[in-house]
Amino acid sequence: MSANVDELVDGLLADFPPATTPSQQFLGEQFDRGLAWLHFAPDCGGLGLTPKDHQRAQARLHEGGAPVAGARNPIGYGMCAPTIATHGTPEQKARYLRPLFDNEEIWCQLFSEPGAGSDVAGLATRAERDGDEWLMNGQKVWTTLAHISAFGLIVARTNPDVPKHKGLTAFLVDMKAPGVEVRPLFQITGEAEFNEVFFTDVRIPDSARIGAEGEGWRVAVTTLMNERVSIGGAVTRRGGGPVAEAIRIWKERWQGDTSPHALALRDRVVSSYIRSEALSMTNMRAAQTRKAGTPGPEGSVAKLAYAEENKRVYDLCMDLLGNDAMLFPAGYPMVRPELVGMGSLDVRKLFLRVRANSIEGGTSEVMRNILGERVLGLPGDVRNDKELPWKDVPRS
Repeated sequence: MSANVDELVDGLLADFPPATTPSQQFLGEQFDRGLAWLHFAPDCGGLGLTPKDHQRAQARLHEGGAPVAGARNPIGYGMCAPTIATHGTPEQKARYLRPLFDNEEIWCQLFSEPGAGSDVAGLATRAERDGDEWLMNGQKVWTTLAHISAFGLIVARTNPDVPKHKGLTAFLVDMKAPGVEVRPLFQITGEAEFNEVFFTDVRIPDSARIGAEGEGWRVAVTTLMNERVSIGGAVTRRGGGPVAEAIRIWKERWQGDTSPHALALRDRVVSSYIRSEALSMTNMRAAQTRKAGTPGPEGSVAKLAYAEENKRVYDLCMDLLGNDAMLFPAGYPMVRPELVGMGSLDVRKLFLRVRANSIEGGTSEVMRNILGERVLGLPGDVRNDKELPWKDVPRS
């Protein structure tokens, strides 16, 4: 990392001490100094450097007590921002990226539908051209934080007469526009991070289209690949992350116990620690070598390993707790949180929440298919509808 970046980080921390500066003000200054995403272009809150430079600068900011970028706006920070930076117009970059980064405007992603989950390209939400506007109708589902979002990144079908991947277009949609209705979907935890969203004659200006008409799949791939890195690509401190909870519980309840059961649990804790460290180091290597733009299959590797290991870790935590694992905390809240639920500190709630890790951002089965085809070179799934016009594809 260049000395100039060191000076920028030091200057930001000195001019706006994190302990006394409001989070939004600090993040806005961070963006203005090119320290939001260092690997983005200068007009996107970056300096045109490398992901490795970005990673190191963020580590220094974290050590200095800076607010965690993206903590309140994970969909916007990790998925929508890279998409806007890659495919957006200069006007879109100037309008959306700064308030996204400083959390003034929360974002959501609107891809999945009741009939198009793992097969996102099969989506049915329609957008029809009407002069300088588009008229959108349809339904999206499993939309995280839609209930507090100002804007969303949506993909809709604009041409049903061509194969499904070719008839899509992406838009930036105002979530408060007339005709947009957000309804909660309560999860097994009793919270509703997720939502279903209905669009009824919603008018979207053509200036809010991102990418060319019919190029929505290419835009969506950028979002999806960044989503997988965002979900599973974290680099944690040694012994940090979910496995830290398993280690804590083992020390509190089992350390010093030499019974066969305790020793078996200890072996499971050690195995989980090793897997977690291997994942973190793999993510570190991938982050340092990844180029700016659309990530490669390393995002699918990280996302698959993260989802499956999280389930194993919290299964282990439940076994370590014994009968106490059956006592769900504080009743059943039925609330609509403003943060993604992995921020909870109770392992019993997290045991339930991590079930979603193997579904959100692409199921583990889809990740295995991607890795089999793109990394191992195995034959792809049979796709009978690949060349059919979307309108002719049978649907249930």
